This record gives sequence, C-alpha cells and structure tokens, in this order.
Amino acid sequence: MVSGVEFRSSSGVLDSGVEAQSSGLNNVDTGTIIINRKELDRLVRCLYGSHFLSRWGDRMWEFAVSLLMLHVWPNSLLLVAVYGLVEAASVAAFGVVIGELVDKFPRLKVVQIALGVQNSSIVVAAVATVVLLLHPGAVLGGFGAFVTLVILVNTFGAIGALSGLAMDVVVERDWVVVIAEQAPGSLTHINSVMRRIDLSCKLLAPVAVGFLMSYASMLASAVLIAVWNVSSVGLEYGLLYIVYTAVPILQQKSPSRNTKLESPDAEELAINLEAKEIEMHSTAQEAQVQTEVGNLSTGAILHLPFIKGWLTYMHQEAMLAGLALALLYFTVLSFGSFMTAVLDWRGVPPYVLGLARAVAALVGILATVVYPSVHARLQTVRTGVWSIWLQESVPEAERGVVGGVQKSLQSLMDMLTYIVGLVISNPKDFGTSIRISFMVVFTAAALYTVHVYRVRGHLFHLDVLFRAR
Repeated sequence: MVSGVEFRSSSGVLDSGVEAQSSGLNNVDTGTIIINRKELDRLVRCLYGSHFLSRWGDRMWEFAVSLLMLHVWPNSLLLVAVYGLVEAASVAAFGVVIGELVDKFPRLKVVQIALGVQNSSIVVAAVATVVLLLHPGAVLGGFGAFVTLVILVNTFGAIGALSGLAMDVVVERDWVVVIAEQAPGSLTHINSVMRRIDLSCKLLAPVAVGFLMSYASMLASAVLIAVWNVSSVGLEYGLLYIVYTAVPILQQKSPSRNTKLESPDAEELAINLEAKEIEMHSTAQEAQVQTEVGNLSTGAILHLPFIKGWLTYMHQEAMLAGLALALLYFTVLSFGSFMTAVLDWRGVPPYVLGLARAVAALVGILATVVYPSVHARLQTVRTGVWSIWLQESVPEAERGVVGGVQKSLQSLMDMLTYIVGLVISNPKDFGTSIRISFMVVFTAAALYTVHVYRVRGHLFHLDVLFRAR
C-alpha cells in the first residue's frame, strides 16, 4: 500500500494493506485515489521547495545576465538585445514542440531530462560569461574567440530557457493540477503560493545578486550562479521524486489528446486512394481522387505538432485572455533586461536596482495574498487573473500543448521587445521604447475587455449602478 494513499473502489475503501497491495495500481484507472490531508500537505511542501530552488536560480540569472552583457560590451544595449532575442525566439519557435513532448513522454522522464539540461546549460553560459569578464575586449584568441564565447552564452541560455519551459509545463500546469484534484478547491491556494514563491524569489534574488555585484564584483555573481545550479539540481529532483512516488496517478501516462483536430491517418488515406485509382474509369473519378490527394496533403500539414498545437490553442475559450496576457510581455516597463541595463548605464548601482525590483515584486506578492479572497467573491473572469483561468479551463489532455503555445506567444512578444532594442540600441533613445510599450499595454487591456464581454455578455451591472444612484 502506498504511504498516505487509500484506494476507493465501488465497494468502499480498501483498508487492509493486503487488499490494497493485491489490487495494485491497476485499480487506479477504475477507482479514485484519496490522499489524506497530512500526506497531501507534505507533498505540496515538497513542490514548494522544488519551486523555490528552481525560481531562485532563474531569477538570479535573469537579473544578472543583462548587467553582465552590458559590462562585457559597455555603452551599448546590443549584447543585451541579442541575448534576449535569441532566448525569446527559441521559446517562441519551439515552445509548442516542447508542449507536445511533455504530453507524449512519461512525467518523470520529462522532469529528469529538463532539469538536468536546464541546470547544466546555465552553468555553461555562466562559465562562458566568467571568461568574457576575465578578459573584456581582449579574449585570448582574438575577436573570433570573443564571438564564440558570446554564441555559447546565447545558445546555452536559450537551451536553459527551453528546459525551464518544459519544467513549468509539466510541474505547474500538470502535476499541481493532478495533486490539487485530491483536495477539491485547493488549486487556487496552491497556485497562489507557487506564485508567491516566484515573486519572493523575484524580490530577494536580485537584491542578493545586486549587493554581490556592488560590494564584490560582476565576476563573483557569475560564479555564484554557476555554483548554485550545480549544487541545487540534486535536491530539486529529490523533492519532485518524493511527490512522484507518493501520487500513483502521476506515474500513469497523461491521457491522449483530443483528436478532433487531428488529420485522418495518412496510411489509411493512402490505401483508400490507391483502391480508388484502380477503379476509376472517368474524368470525374480522377478529379475526385485528386481532391482527396489534396486533402491528404492538407491533413498532413495540419497534423504537424506546430500547426496542431496552435489550432488547439485557438479553440480554447480563454484564447483572447491568453493573447492579452502575452501582449503584456511586449514592454520595457517591467524591470526586465532593458530597463535594468539602461539604469545601470545611467550609473544606478546594482544593489539599488535589486532593491527597486524588490519593491515591484512586493506589490505582486501582495496581489497573491489578496487574490484568493477576491477570487472567491468575483470569480476568475471578474478578477482578471489569466494564469489561473488558463489552468482551470484547459482539458487535462491538452494542458501541455496549450501551455507551450501560451509560453510561445509570450516569448514572441518578448522577442519583439528585443527587436525594438536592436533597432533602438542607444540607451539615450529609451524613451521611444517606453511609448511603444504603453500602446501595446493599452491594446492588451482592450482585448481582455472583449474577452470578459464574450464570457459574461456584459461589462457592468447597469441595474446595480442605477440602483446606487
């Protein structure tokens, strides 16, 4: 009998360890798994611990990389923009494929591969940055070696981002939902705590790195990031493995995706077409076969993971809300790489930048504290929290691909920000980027308003407003 787990069949709870063991995990498909509250709390704490380790490393690198690139090539946002563009373009291009792979492969195998690749990639990128900092502008081997190191930083940074995407999809959009199903009504609370951990890391990690950069050196911060990723990977995996072994449902493969959007089987169509070719005796029959050949080609295209994933996303009820969320990533006003680099160029010390980002993150943390009570009164649409809406309204079999498409959209918008940075690479012209960002955020607000109207049929309760008068 799995510790902390009871199996409930149609005849009742299997109390005896012998009965549970004899029934095995085969009863998982036909019965309901019930995890007692104490065990569930322990597993959720393991998820929180793993999430903290992952997010702390992510937030350190996210804050440091723009400052490190600016110091490698001072007085220009070029390297900052190139790094951000490569990372965002990679996620935008391969995010759907990552989501497809998450849906197809066993959950634990995805975690093993993604976690190992993510941490090792950031280690390589950090080490390459250390070499660039040790020999700024004069890397041994000349300009060719300099370019090679920059390519290494960008390439492995992008690989780390893709691996992080896989971890986000499989853990936050799948494991969390499955575990929350053991205690109905707990999903909102677990998501809020996960978000609070993320924002806490966003608050504290930049402060720690900023003080290290200000009072030690840029080099020390790059070394710290490499050491963190090497030392934390084992503990992070261990915590997730505890959760995996304690929840038998996670050991099952995710259900097959809805096949409504999938094309007909290519082999079956080919056999049918061959039979029709043998039988055809007229021009009309030839035309019919040619039409079916065209349908086969179209079906093959629609069957591609990239196209199929986007079609699945487009059929989601919350598509407009997701698009509005993605547009918010097309901004330079979120204390991201550009704003951090520009303020550093203006002479603001790294520790001050870290503290400023901490204040911004603190506002987000307060929102996660307020959200559960507001959500209980106003529900998701009125509250306007897109991330919760997308976890709650997507079928289990499509969570991976929908999450991958959403991440791709967000990265696409992020990528457009860096393209603007490449065009406007002089820090003196940062005001133009600010004006562009304002227009995009306004568009996001308009799209979400349309989404609310489509779901609710109205924006305001006019009768309540008139009654208030």
